Amino acid sequence: MNSSASAIVIIDAGVGNLGNVLRAVEHVALGCRAVITDDPDKVRRARILILPGVGAFRPPRERLRGGLETALAEALAQGAFLLGICVGFQLLFEGSDEFGDTDGLAYVPGRVTRMPDHSADGAASPHIGWNRLVDCTDHPLLKGVHDDYAYFVHSYAAINVPSELEVASCYHGTRFPAVVAHGKVMGTQFHPEKSGAVGLKILGNFLELAGGTHV
Repeated sequence: MNSSASAIVIIDAGVGNLGNVLRAVEHVALGCRAVITDDPDKVRRARILILPGVGAFRPPRERLRGGLETALAEALAQGAFLLGICVGFQLLFEGSDEFGDTDGLAYVPGRVTRMPDHSADGAASPHIGWNRLVDCTDHPLLKGVHDDYAYFVHSYAAINVPSELEVASCYHGTRFPAVVAHGKVMGTQFHPEKSGAVGLKILGNFLELAGGTHV
């Protein structure tokens, strides 16, 4: 594997805590370098990809449209692993209702819709802060993770996700997918780079699955 292909590529879709994600990945990665890029050629040749995002669905979706989206699809077709984070996680689905109907990357069945506001029950929207992961499966992405807490910031969540693809859930007024895995495409609704030891554990598990080294 050449040096470009062996890099952990963090896709710059114009939104996201890119520096925080880079530092978290560098903390758990050994023997692999991490780069932030919006260069389609680097994305195309990558075998370990991370797609972070914060804020609304549409801006990063439009940023990906065209060359980056094509390069990402080609990388996946060649066997790359992809981890979506927060809005990057939401982009993996077929579409979103946020600020109008917008198509997603459609790597995972399901759709992103606004979470109901349950303020009267203490579960206001947006959902911000630490919350427990529940219904954790034995998927390798969650190795060593059992009902731990992770850090969430979102007001939209995925629905109609096939149960076999949902490997952890969360409750905030309603139940929603917190972690999904569909072959080599995976994602977390929460921010692993802000979730302390459990977030670093999940990032390390992803790198191990993707063939990278980790601590």
